[in-house]
Amino acid sequence: MKKSICQGFIGTAVLVLASVSAAGNLRAQAATPAAGNSAQPAQEATPAVDKTTAPDEKPDPTKRRLSDRERVQQQKYLKNELKPDGTWKKWLDQDVVWIITEQEAQAFKQLKNDEERENFVENFWLRRNPNPDSPDNEFREQHYARIAYANEHFASGKPGWKTDRGHIYIAYGKPDSIDSHPSGGSYDRPIEEGGGTTSTFPFETWHYRYIEGIGDNIDLEFVDSCMCNDYHFTIDRGEKDALKNVSGAGQTLYEQSGQSTRAQRMNGGVETLGNGPQSATNQTKQFDRISLYSKILAPPVIKFKDMEQFITSAQILKGPPFLFDVRTDYVKVTGDTVLVPVTLQIANKDITFQTKDDVSTGNVNILMQVSNINHRIVGTYEDTVGVQVPAEFLAQTQTQRNMYWKALPLRPGMYKVDIVIKDVNNPDHIGTWRRSVNVPKYDDDKLSASSLILASSMSRVPSKEIGAGSFVIGNTKVIPSVSSGPTVPVTFKKGDRLNFWMQVYNLGIDDKSKQNNAEIQYLVTDLATNKAVLDTSESTVKLNANADQVTLEKSLPLASLPSGKYQLAIKINDGVSKQQISQTAPFTVE
Repeated sequence: MKKSICQGFIGTAVLVLASVSAAGNLRAQAATPAAGNSAQPAQEATPAVDKTTAPDEKPDPTKRRLSDRERVQQQKYLKNELKPDGTWKKWLDQDVVWIITEQEAQAFKQLKNDEERENFVENFWLRRNPNPDSPDNEFREQHYARIAYANEHFASGKPGWKTDRGHIYIAYGKPDSIDSHPSGGSYDRPIEEGGGTTSTFPFETWHYRYIEGIGDNIDLEFVDSCMCNDYHFTIDRGEKDALKNVSGAGQTLYEQSGQSTRAQRMNGGVETLGNGPQSATNQTKQFDRISLYSKILAPPVIKFKDMEQFITSAQILKGPPFLFDVRTDYVKVTGDTVLVPVTLQIANKDITFQTKDDVSTGNVNILMQVSNINHRIVGTYEDTVGVQVPAEFLAQTQTQRNMYWKALPLRPGMYKVDIVIKDVNNPDHIGTWRRSVNVPKYDDDKLSASSLILASSMSRVPSKEIGAGSFVIGNTKVIPSVSSGPTVPVTFKKGDRLNFWMQVYNLGIDDKSKQNNAEIQYLVTDLATNKAVLDTSESTVKLNANADQVTLEKSLPLASLPSGKYQLAIKINDGVSKQQISQTAPFTVE
């Protein structure tokens, strides 16, 4: 699924995240310093045990080799536990049957005792928890709610979870729309099914606008051919035709005109639609329907499997490293959720372009994976982004840089972010980035602020786009400047404007006036002379008097500043809570 990349922004860095990787192939920055290349805290070395002073030390009994008798007893116990009425059997074959992978199921069957099984079940749900730090597992709660719904609505002489509709509902949730024909009856075939009028068994078509790992606009058809409310999933749109085997009835358009016969419907293909105006098109899509059938019944898979190896192992790059820059910022959403925008900057000169019909096209696959301190994956994000320019202007655009943005909702805490990018037109051109990210906690009684973002572009968005879309934070589109190195400040041209964005949280509210009362000072300092070139203030009362949160959006002309290095400082002095904070960001004017 392609996304356009915002072009022509030369990158800037506000705050440094980490140093260049050992391979020297990546540059990066973030809003807080990285603790290293891993999210794991350092561990103290365990001193070696002197066996001469510990003669009574015994080996760990849980790790010793089982005797033949113990192994037989274990297998007997497992057989009893996995019998039809056993607790573990029910969990494996009923509770999670539609979402557990084959590898997980096999691993579960090899476990030795209840403690191991309990740990497995706990980790099974933790791996799927969208909010791993929450005591409540939203995925598990939603999963069992879906089972309850399926049992209530799809039962047909067997529990609803066992039916095909129950399977799909439990795995993918409620469809975006349902075309239901609960009584069957007269049916005007669409032209792609051969046209003509026939009579059908009861059937339903479920439409999903998007299913992760499968695609857009997915239509799934269920047919109740037994007329017993047991709708089964089918990829043959002709299966719902109740008159298919009745001579002279329910003919297609081609059969009515003598251009085809009923026998030709049974041509050995995936669908029994027979010949018609779109027969050739249907035949070319048969493999697509088979592929859909296998995907919809299988656990989701990662699209860029070839790129996943660079996250899961220390894979050595075969070709020259694909350089790119990264920036992370932090914006409070709720008391326990922080939006972490991750911005990637890729130079046109590092992308391989292919020219066809006077248009040069470059594509980059991006795979991003976020895991917490316990190595549990909390999110995997994949995109294919493209750049197109007229071939005659390709050379002129080589100095331009392209931006990609992904906003991650995370809970406060330490995470590891892995990013892999791949040059589609040059498969050995791979870039990797790995850093720890410390998502801050915004306490309700503590004056605090988001990241201070220096932006290459900043503008209001239409009301229908508020809070949605790339680079959109609230009602503003903020395209961050990303630096070309960890110690390189943001660079602006003299004709540019200095755009900056920041939010202030937890302003004190006076009990009597019900208003805030904080002073915000904007200070731009020439780092060469250490003199202020801009010093101005404003009150939060003029921004949003009754709110405990204000958004600062400013754009200052740089034409009057001589070339050099500068620093922007924003200082907040809260007259109600008597707290002060400040944020700073360096930048360069050329």
